[in-house]
Amino acid sequence: MMNEALLYDTLRQGLWVSVVISIPILGVALAAGLVVGLFQALTSIQEMTLTFVPKLLAIVGIFWVTMNFMTETLVTFFQATLIPIIAGG
Repeated sequence: MMNEALLYDTLRQGLWVSVVISIPILGVALAAGLVVGLFQALTSIQEMTLTFVPKLLAIVGIFWVTMNFMTETLVTFFQATLIPIIAGG
């Protein structure tokens, strides 16, 4: 049976893993948004696709590059934390 402390500790670890996994994608989206916003401000071009397409390409690219890191982090979390709890250990 899972007690309250174990439940909260598992939730805390799961939230931390989600933060660690999302940092590369959010960081690249922020950087791409800043670059595109600066470009738009400097050139006075206010095209909506100009903000969407570069961000999308940057996010997809960084997702492809960091997919192995994300998968390894999630697998480690599941093997070290969740599977022993489910198995009753």
